[in-house]
Amino acid sequence: MSRTQTWVDAPSKPHWTPPPGAVDAHVHVFGPEAQFPFSPKAKYHPEDATPEMLFALRDHLGFSRNVIVQASCHGTDNEATLNGIAKSNGRARGVAVVDPDIGLDDLKTLHAGGIRGVRFNFLKRLVDNAPKDKFLEIAKKIAPLGWHVVVYFEADILEELVPFLEAIPTIVVVDHLGRPDIAQGPDGADITRFKQLLDEHPTIWTKVSGAERLSPMGPPFDDFVEVIRPVVERYPDRVLWGTDWPHPNMEHRIPDDGTLVDVIPRIAPTAELQRKLLIDNPERLYWPERLSGNERA
Repeated sequence: MSRTQTWVDAPSKPHWTPPPGAVDAHVHVFGPEAQFPFSPKAKYHPEDATPEMLFALRDHLGFSRNVIVQASCHGTDNEATLNGIAKSNGRARGVAVVDPDIGLDDLKTLHAGGIRGVRFNFLKRLVDNAPKDKFLEIAKKIAPLGWHVVVYFEADILEELVPFLEAIPTIVVVDHLGRPDIAQGPDGADITRFKQLLDEHPTIWTKVSGAERLSPMGPPFDDFVEVIRPVVERYPDRVLWGTDWPHPNMEHRIPDDGTLVDVIPRIAPTAELQRKLLIDNPERLYWPERLSGNERA
């Protein structure tokens, strides 16, 4: 399998500056493969995207912290993600992908390494199997640790997932708004149904990210802003944002990360909304000790 690069080597500097302490709450690391091999089941085989590259980008874009989400190309071996967290000097947390039979001792080891959630992926092009019953077993194991669940799916399967989402006994964060069809507009069926889900379930959050994936128009993502700003304004305490660097599977439409950052003040137009989106909300999930005055990382 040939290796692919899905990021620009020299992203632009954003015109907008994130507030101090801002968290890029959805990034990945790939490898380095020589140290952390990819899963034999991986559907894509990227070039190395190392922690050092990630932190250089973080600083260039003006962020303070990252949440590293386990990439599907690494399967359930979370060592590359843990390595990224360990190299961050306390400025990163993580979301793991785990096997259903994982035990409490292994979960505690992940927690000590900075993991604060698990991810369930329902995209058939990325994973071969997404067993809801096994996922629920995992969710029940991680809830006592104060972790949350990240779920990645596309809008066409939302309805069939609702009973599963309702059964998860902890906070659920939906990646990229469940990938609605942005071309439908701000009153489209997909985003309307998704907002209904959020209205009915106060423990469900979402990442208002993915402009580069969801916008048919492309930069400067006016269509994405029109659809997503009302979501941020309606659920200000349940939204997160991330670049999604290094943009898995985007080799044919590689985004400029600086341009993505400049979307933030357009979907979160006030300083209060920006603070909730980039600082307060991610701290509740990933750095709760900061909120309690206990700075132990």
